[in-house]
Amino acid sequence: MTNLRTDRLILRPRRESDLAPWAAMNADPEVREHLPGLLTREQSDASVARFRAGLDERGWGWWALEVAATGEFIGFTGLDPVDADMPFTGIEVGWRLARPAWGHGYATEAARAALAFGFEDLRLAEILAVTAVGNLRSRAVMSRLGMTRDPADDFDDPGVPEGPLRRSVLYRLRAGTRPQA
Repeated sequence: MTNLRTDRLILRPRRESDLAPWAAMNADPEVREHLPGLLTREQSDASVARFRAGLDERGWGWWALEVAATGEFIGFTGLDPVDADMPFTGIEVGWRLARPAWGHGYATEAARAALAFGFEDLRLAEILAVTAVGNLRSRAVMSRLGMTRDPADDFDDPGVPEGPLRRSVLYRLRAGTRPQA
């Protein structure tokens, strides 16, 4: 299983000690503002089980995100195959951080490490990113990463109930076009 490291962060498999802070993140209305609903502890734990299974199966996926200097768990980032019900296919990069970790550049830094792994180690031709149209913070990260959006690719996420979160945007980054980290 692959671990990644940046100057400030470690991307690693989940630990039992991550379950409680992950559940707290999934119960935080601000963290889940652009996601459909809050998660119960059981739903949150089940998501960790799915993340672990992906890492075990492929050796890469949704890694836990840890501040290297302190060992503090601050969320997740990584790469994952796009869900089968989406109107496109590929590998997506994503992130979710606890509120105290916002505004420090961690999402961009961690996503750059995941992108480098995807392009250099997995030899992917393209990596995608998806978010709700109103998620300006994540869209700003996507732009900082050099990802681009074609409004013709915008779509209604079939996994999200009708409402303001359903309309989504798709960003793309092709190998060889990404900025240097």
